[in-house]
Amino acid sequence: MKKLIFWVGLFFLASTLQAQKNEFPKERQDAVKGVLKNYTEMGIPGLALTVYTEETGFWSHAEGLSNIENGIALTNDHLFYLQSVSKTYMAVVILQLYEEEKLDLDDLLTKYLDQNWLTDKKGVDKITLRMLLNHTSGLPEYNYDPILVSKILHEPQKVLSVEDLLSHIKGKPMDFEPGSKYSYRNTNYEVLSLVADKITGDHIAYMEKHIFKRLGLSSTFYLSKDNIDQELNIADAYWDVLLESIPVNISKLQRVNVSSMKGDDGIVTSTKDAVLFLKGLISGELLRPTTLASMQEFVLNEAGDKRYGLGIQYYDLDVTYALGHSGGGMGAGCVLLYLPELNAIVFMATNFNTMMESPIRKKAENLQLDILKALFM
Repeated sequence: MKKLIFWVGLFFLASTLQAQKNEFPKERQDAVKGVLKNYTEMGIPGLALTVYTEETGFWSHAEGLSNIENGIALTNDHLFYLQSVSKTYMAVVILQLYEEEKLDLDDLLTKYLDQNWLTDKKGVDKITLRMLLNHTSGLPEYNYDPILVSKILHEPQKVLSVEDLLSHIKGKPMDFEPGSKYSYRNTNYEVLSLVADKITGDHIAYMEKHIFKRLGLSSTFYLSKDNIDQELNIADAYWDVLLESIPVNISKLQRVNVSSMKGDDGIVTSTKDAVLFLKGLISGELLRPTTLASMQEFVLNEAGDKRYGLGIQYYDLDVTYALGHSGGGMGAGCVLLYLPELNAIVFMATNFNTMMESPIRKKAENLQLDILKALFM
């Protein structure tokens, strides 16, 4: 019965969208605003989203605060941390280089890199670029190392290099035989950033030219040590770190941490720019149709469920499905989704911890689902 009601809701939504060209339905707007307001009253500092359909165009809304201390309202002009959604952007760079015949997806990783933190592992000579893209490489997770976590906490203002980060997998064995299973690892995309640097000389500059500028993403920036002090309109970051349901401003730590990570993280953007990126990707402005199709060759997890393609995740929403990516961090979080059966794209973001366990995070477990229901049911 639940599924039937949902599908009736989707049919009603599609009819409503066609009847009200260029205007996201008012009742949907009100429902979303109510959900966002409810969660900010639970203690989340701020929430924002942009939704797009071909019939209604763009609709954006934000609730809550960008900065609690000064009572600064959060808006859709603020920039949000993409966190792991940045992996999709990194994957597009690799696939663009593939289309330019500057690499092959089945090239061995050792063709491009020979660092000692990599080559000390048995089986590393079997890893291909495709395995890095779909998380079947078997490389261990760099940010699981307690020494690295301690370094970040003890030197919170120091921007680390990719080499600094990946040096923390040195001496650690492979998690499994390359290509034998799926296991999500941030390491894979840090390594891909080095491969792209090897080919382009500077993967950030390449991304800015071939993605940001090509799509007109004027509110999208790749953070690094070069712009760490630049004035950008980034929403402040919060975490109830003392587990007392009191959000603490950790903006400096958040920004430095994100500025250190490349390939698996590193990008800030507005809610509309995030949607414009995915819209440009699925409409063929960045990749050929055959390459787009290869992004959707999903590997399965141990339960046999579709999990990860080449830089995108598969989401089973029970009555429909979505393609995209989510991202979590100490003081931020987001999800960027394309729902093919609704021809809709949505980006949802917060300036609150979505990675560490905490009282406020616990209360917000159903946030994303509640927003999707308000948007499309």
